[in-house]
Amino acid sequence: MQLFAAVDIRNGRCVRLRQGDYDAETVYDTDPVARAVELASQGAGWIHVVDLDGARSGHPDNAAVVTAIAGAVDVPVQAGGGVRTAATAEAWFAAGVERVVLGTAALRDPELVRGLARSHRIAVGLDARAGDVATDGWLQGSGQSVLDVARSFAADGVDAFVVTDISRDGTLEGPDVDGLTSVLDAVSVDVIASGGVGQIGDLTALAGLEGRAGRRLSGVIVGTALYEGRFTVAEAVAALAGSETSS
Repeated sequence: MQLFAAVDIRNGRCVRLRQGDYDAETVYDTDPVARAVELASQGAGWIHVVDLDGARSGHPDNAAVVTAIAGAVDVPVQAGGGVRTAATAEAWFAAGVERVVLGTAALRDPELVRGLARSHRIAVGLDARAGDVATDGWLQGSGQSVLDVARSFAADGVDAFVVTDISRDGTLEGPDVDGLTSVLDAVSVDVIASGGVGQIGDLTALAGLEGRAGRRLSGVIVGTALYEGRFTVAEAVAALAGSETSS
C-alpha cells in the first residue's frame, strides 16, 4: 500500500483546506516544489499534487508549479485540479506526471476520461459529501453517488479511483472506513483513500481494510497530518508496510 504525500497548491503556495472550504486555508510553505522534494526524499512513494485554483476555475492555473514538481522529484507524481481537456492532460503527461486525476471532467465529459484511459494512466476523483460526488473544486453537488460513478468507469481502463470524504478532509478525525469498504466491494479497480487521516492508527486501519473479495486499498493520501507533525513520512511508510506484512 503506497503513501501519497499531498501537495495542494493555491496562489502558488503549499496549503491545506479544511473540508474543502477555500476560506479555511492554512499555508504550510511558500515553495511547493521544495516541499514536494522534501516529502519524496523522506520516503513517500508518490507525490499527490492538486491545483486548487484550477479545480475551482476549470483551468490549470498552477500548471507551471505542477510541471516543476514533476521535474524535481524522483518518485511518481499524481496530479489533478482543473484538468478539463485532453490538451491539459497531455501537457501534464509530457511534463512527467505519471497519473492524472479527473474529477469534474469525469462527471461532465466521461468520454474524455475513457479516451485518455486508453493510452494513459488516468484516475477518477470521487470527492463526495454524504455520498454525493462534488464538482468544481468541491463547490457543487452532482446528484450522483460515489458507487454509481465508480461502477460507470469500472470497465473503461481507468488506473484508479481516488475517493475523498470531503467532510473529513483536513480534519484529522479519521477516514471513512465504511465508505471505502463499499467502493472496494463495488469495483475491481485500484482504490486510493483520501481524507481524515490524523494518526498512525488510521493508516494501520486503512492498510488492513479488506473488501468481501479480499481486495485492499492500493494507497492513501496524507497531507495535514504530515504537515502538523502527527507522524513522519518514514513512520507512515513503516506503518503501512507493517500492517500488510502482519496480515
